[in-house]
Amino acid sequence: MRFSPDLRERVALGEITLSIRLWQRPQVRVGGRYEADGLRFEVESIEVLPFSAVTAEDISRSGESSREALRQRAAHAGPIEDETLVYRVEFHVF
Repeated sequence: MRFSPDLRERVALGEITLSIRLWQRPQVRVGGRYEADGLRFEVESIEVLPFSAVTAEDISRSGESSREALRQRAAHAGPIEDETLVYRVEFHVF
């Protein structure tokens, strides 16, 4: 799991602890420890849900200012509609 350059510092500081991903299949596993972009992190939970189920708290924890900003960032792999299934990944850096 890679992080956008403009988010990396906030991930490193522990300010961002959640990521919404548009994947065909999981790219990480719960309890897995990973290194990407100079960051080491552990996945705490993974949940598949429609984009419409993403909460305001999820948006904040992902480092985005709005649902539409999150939709745009996550849509690099394709368009995201409200019913599109996305992965909600909670993690922490270590």
